[in-house]
Amino acid sequence: MNAISIVIGAICILIIGYRLYGYFFTNKVLKIKDSEKTPAHEMNDGKDYVPTNKWVTFGHHFAAIAAAGPLVGPVLAAQFGYLPGLLWLLIGAVIGGAVHDAVVLFASMRRNGKSLSEVMREELGPVAGFCTGLAMLFIITITMAGLSLVVLGALENNPWGTFAVGITIPIAILVGLAYKLTGNLLWTSLVGFILLMVGVFCGPFIQDTALGAFLTFDRDTLALILPIYAFFAAALPVWLLLAPRDYLSSFMKIGVFIALIIGVFIVNPVIEFPAIIPDFLNGGGPIVAGPVWPFVSITIACGAISGFHAFVGSGTTPKMLNNWNDIRVVGFGAMLVESLVGVMALIAATALHPGDYFAINSAPAVFATLGMDTVNLGTLAEKIGMDLEGRTGGAVTLAVGMTYIFTGVSWFENLSSYFYQFVIMFEAVFVLTAIDAGTRVARYLIQDFGGNLFKPLKRTEWLPGSIFASALACFMWGYLLYSGDISSVWALFGVSNQLMASIGLVCGVTLILRIADKRIYALTCLIPLVYLYISVNVAGYWMVKNVYWNEAAGCYSVLNGVLSVIMLVLGLIVVIAAIKKWVELWNSPRYVNGLAVHKIDPIEERSVS
Repeated sequence: MNAISIVIGAICILIIGYRLYGYFFTNKVLKIKDSEKTPAHEMNDGKDYVPTNKWVTFGHHFAAIAAAGPLVGPVLAAQFGYLPGLLWLLIGAVIGGAVHDAVVLFASMRRNGKSLSEVMREELGPVAGFCTGLAMLFIITITMAGLSLVVLGALENNPWGTFAVGITIPIAILVGLAYKLTGNLLWTSLVGFILLMVGVFCGPFIQDTALGAFLTFDRDTLALILPIYAFFAAALPVWLLLAPRDYLSSFMKIGVFIALIIGVFIVNPVIEFPAIIPDFLNGGGPIVAGPVWPFVSITIACGAISGFHAFVGSGTTPKMLNNWNDIRVVGFGAMLVESLVGVMALIAATALHPGDYFAINSAPAVFATLGMDTVNLGTLAEKIGMDLEGRTGGAVTLAVGMTYIFTGVSWFENLSSYFYQFVIMFEAVFVLTAIDAGTRVARYLIQDFGGNLFKPLKRTEWLPGSIFASALACFMWGYLLYSGDISSVWALFGVSNQLMASIGLVCGVTLILRIADKRIYALTCLIPLVYLYISVNVAGYWMVKNVYWNEAAGCYSVLNGVLSVIMLVLGLIVVIAAIKKWVELWNSPRYVNGLAVHKIDPIEERSVS
């Protein structure tokens, strides 16, 4: 199998999915129109609610949702061969992920940009709303700390990477101010992009200078700096730092993968992996312990469908959209672009020889038991200038795979070490942009929860409340990051993240039954929900039984098992409440023979365009 065939096929499927299914879902199912003002216009406060150009919003949204998931997940899932991951990335994104992201964004905008927990409370009642909010706060805390661990590994004692990532902050503020004053998106974007590239490529020249010494941080120092930075990203007006930084970062993200696509077309590397690796389909693999199903759908979250997207889709983005039709581009479209990112990451991993891949992603003692030999790894390590064996986690594999593809270009070989370090830095930027948006979303969740006890806290425009909630959010995940305890529960993220996506689809089914012209349209969310919810529970049960509460397992942890059970119970409560509501809506007098014969009630009509 050649990589070009996969890339062309994937692009065609995603374009057709957007043009046909995307338009059907937004126009026919959600009935999106531009006749009403969006929350960004109705509640414009110049801080959180700000009408924003759809491409700027797309850049922010894509940068926020596309964190480490579409980069690392497909790399780890390559353990099963290239076919399971490829099928899940394409089918899951079109049928599940894009629908999930669009419907959550739409539901939040109908409720003036409220969080998913508030939407679920109003749709299903206080119990479901509380369980959703508790699950969201739990997951976002794990996510922020877990993603930050990836950044620590990339930037620790790495002044080049720290400079390249850090320089995006003042550049973003400059772009935000310039766009606010001039309104000229083209020129501010061009200047910002040039400055960003200058910052990236100046990085190597500061390594041996006084500035380089100043920017050389150990792990503990970085673990303090990241939450402090995230506090300002969450508390400052969205137009000043978060949106322009994410927008500019998206240039680099998309640009790198466009370059990879071009490289694939020039080199046309052979996919060295078999379609399926039978030895690990039933579990027992050195990277993913569980069987191919359900764990391919748990390991690859972002890139196919991800509950983390619900935080962004009911957090920052619904407060920024200028028009209702922008939901199609920002919600549905950004998910499909992320799917393509995941496909390219899968290609980069599977272009390596299986022996090289498993040598990087397995501990040396484990790799010795697999009966495999490395092929190109020694040569690659020499070109890159560092030992590559046993560097587990997926990030190094992606950087090595991308470097390996480009070594097919004759003049590129001398740039291998530079390009490898650039990709490591590029992955760090991917993660940091998600931390920006995720911390702001955590702030909104804390304000929603705390506002039930102290009403002024619920007002997002109240400065003391914003500062308190931002500081508390950063302290929660910053403590876990600094203590390092989060590393012991990282495996829990996969299950909890997809459980969050299931809750987002529960919201979608409820909303569609409330507003759709045909009851059958609810299947657009119900079909992916049934598959994902079953997968999550099977995976959760398997992990608790075989890993968390198995003393013979290497990752034995009573705490992880307890947390898994709590999360699954929270999801079950939400689903039971939803089913009761679905029966009520299904039998609603507004439906006759499955067709809506009159409009929805006045309260709902007020919020639907």
